[in-house]
Amino acid sequence: MLDNLEKYEILLASNSPRRKELLGGLDIKYRVISLPDIDESYPEDMDADSVPLYIAEKKAAAYTYAQCTTGNTLIITADTVVICDGEIMGKPVSSEDAKDMLRKLSGKTHKVITGVCVKTTSDKISFASTSLVTFSDISDEEIDYYIAKYSPYDKAGSYGIQEWIGYIAVERIDGSYFNVMGLPIQKLYSILKNMK
Repeated sequence: MLDNLEKYEILLASNSPRRKELLGGLDIKYRVISLPDIDESYPEDMDADSVPLYIAEKKAAAYTYAQCTTGNTLIITADTVVICDGEIMGKPVSSEDAKDMLRKLSGKTHKVITGVCVKTTSDKISFASTSLVTFSDISDEEIDYYIAKYSPYDKAGSYGIQEWIGYIAVERIDGSYFNVMGLPIQKLYSILKNMK
């Protein structure tokens, strides 16, 4: 499968263990690269739904500028955001921040959007995938337990759906489960298999 990719060195520009796991599930050879201090800012007036794709493309441009791409390189960048009531929830900076985010998500439906950019020297394909996730009501005791045991400080919205909080809080998902983990892998696969 994906024999068309054999001519490429595939680079995953992400430190996310979830993205590594998901891309590895496609049984393709790739390596992880990471540049320090990539600017992930976005215009203040940008529509929240557009932010993850904007940042994924910004990351791809940064890696290209840093000469990480050559004639046979295919680079994959991604960015995931959680949006609740129109507010983008990034990665929490403290346990109080994480607690505040999870309280806001409790009993509500929120959006998880991942922007992905696949870039070679001759081609660039970008897309965004949206999943709607509905949480049941979660208590402060449950929130405190999750934060103490799982330290979700590297996760948008302060949670990982594949962890304990996902087991006890997620009532329903409309869209890709793997997108909520951080990479809409089925959509990415369909793009990779059509790469020239």
